[in-house]
Amino acid sequence: MIRGSTELVAIVGSPIAQVKSPENFNTWFAANGRDLAMIAIDLRDNALDAFLASLRGWRNLRGCVVTVPYKQSLAGRLDGLSARAAALRSVNVIRRDADGRLLGDNVDGEGFLNAARAQGFDARGKRALVLGAGGVGSAIAYALAEAGVSRLLLADPGAERLSALAELLGKAFPALTIDTGYASLEGLDLLVNASPVGMGDSGELPLPAALLDGLRPATLVADVVTAPEITPLLAAARARGCAIQSGAQMARAQLGNLGAFMGVTPLEI
Repeated sequence: MIRGSTELVAIVGSPIAQVKSPENFNTWFAANGRDLAMIAIDLRDNALDAFLASLRGWRNLRGCVVTVPYKQSLAGRLDGLSARAAALRSVNVIRRDADGRLLGDNVDGEGFLNAARAQGFDARGKRALVLGAGGVGSAIAYALAEAGVSRLLLADPGAERLSALAELLGKAFPALTIDTGYASLEGLDLLVNASPVGMGDSGELPLPAALLDGLRPATLVADVVTAPEITPLLAAARARGCAIQSGAQMARAQLGNLGAFMGVTPLEI
């Protein structure tokens, strides 16, 4: 029940119907007796500046989670960024301070690692392939580099975006071996689809189907897409005996990171 006393958080993006954050946050708020609620905001891109202006003065809105396609476009409009958000030029959470200042962070990568660690995956010394160099893919790649992977393969249909991410990571982690492109999936410890391919009922795979036969059962295969929860990639990986990690698991795993930054949950949930 939303009352006059209820403090709000939001998730903003477009489209928004597929997101899991409102369900996750509101379930936690209710279970823990908090007078808090999350609302979903499907926002047009020409309304971003007006939204931020409103957010500065929206006294009972503590902050908002940011989803596609606004993670990068909002980063340059805020008053301050965490070190990783500044490096990535991307945010997935905004906090409104009492004075109206808007501060951003990007915890997509940490949320991804939280979910992977829950499955027993340790990134140190591992070989990983990240498909997608957008906001979430960049954050996951950055977090994997921080966590100590030995080799990171990156792929994206946008050559400029792919090159920019490889350059950013190369400067931040000079000892890390980074490759752009891949010929097979053999020898991988982790495969991540960080692109929207597979969303909805498209039935699409984010890579050629013939390459999937190169997966070994020890490879963890993850997808950031939340609807459907078991994407075509995850279904194919599971059929080959691989452990899988869904976008819904990642969303749940970063709940504490997002909530703590906005000041509405503890870090450990």
